[in-house]
Amino acid sequence: QVQLVESGGGLVQPGGSLRLSCTANGTIQLIYTLGWYRQAPEKQRELVATMTNGGNTNYSDSIRGRFTVDRDNRKNMVYLQMNNLKPEDTAVYYCYAADWRAVSGKSPGNIFWGQGTQVTVSS
Repeated sequence: QVQLVESGGGLVQPGGSLRLSCTANGTIQLIYTLGWYRQAPEKQRELVATMTNGGNTNYSDSIRGRFTVDRDNRKNMVYLQMNNLKPEDTAVYYCYAADWRAVSGKSPGNIFWGQGTQVTVSS
């Protein structure tokens, strides 16, 4: 089992910054990819950014150049630095973890989600 706990969400004005943190607990050796998804009201959950154990990243086009994902494998943590925030970034942000089988499209594979942290961008 893997447990993911997010923190760092809040209310920020347009153009401001926030830094989200996620700590992974449990069977850490199962994790291959760590990162972030988000879900706005009445919309589908969408990719924000992910990073593999080897440091390869995948970013959504909507946030590229504004957000940065980083990992600290010694602390079993993943971060999301969000700069130049826009109202359309308002969403619940979820920490995401996947083992190598899930990433490779093999079965059985496992995906894990945090409880979510609210980010609201408003003046």
